[in-house]
Amino acid sequence: MTLQEAILARHSVRQYSGRPLSENQANVLRQQIAQSNAAKNLHIQLVQRDTKALSGILAKFLRFNGATNYIAMVGHQSPLLHENIGYEGERIVLLAQTLGLNTCWVGGSFSRNRNVQIDRDEMYIAVIAIGHGLNQGRQHSSKPIETFADIKGAPDWFRRGVECAMLAPSAMNRQDFHFALLPNNTVKATARPAPFAGLDLGIAKFHFELGAGTDNFRWA
Repeated sequence: MTLQEAILARHSVRQYSGRPLSENQANVLRQQIAQSNAAKNLHIQLVQRDTKALSGILAKFLRFNGATNYIAMVGHQSPLLHENIGYEGERIVLLAQTLGLNTCWVGGSFSRNRNVQIDRDEMYIAVIAIGHGLNQGRQHSSKPIETFADIKGAPDWFRRGVECAMLAPSAMNRQDFHFALLPNNTVKATARPAPFAGLDLGIAKFHFELGAGTDNFRWA
């Protein structure tokens, strides 16, 4: 399965079997985490067999069950931290799908604990629950494509990018991001101010790149 195929296959899952990750799955995830950390000055961490992080009151309200493995999304404070966390986190989410694993982004409903290292000047933005799901989740509804971009007369690569971004997960399924095609194949991505808007924008931008192809455009 490619990352592009993973976009179609992946849906948020909140119920897990509790079966541990295989050694190969964990190693592949750690390799990508190391690359993501180096690329964006992040401190993402894979935590396994932790029964407490996704067991708080809000997590129970969200009906999490059996989620004992997660990826702690931590990074050094910067204006682009939330966007970088979303971008690299979604890369890991889609990689996990290719490994036969299920995931769910979680913001604000997790417990901070000693299993996650947070250095000075770092922020703990979110977690990604990861493991063997009891189901494969379901596709959420999406707004019309015209909500996300003006695609009249746009090249095929731009439309493909927007269509992939429409499948990106977002907080409360708000999908408050927008793409504008500028001269010289430049694309500007924006998001309305809201909680986790930067995170959602980073996720959407990664999806857009997979659909459009990075050789076809550059970000404004």
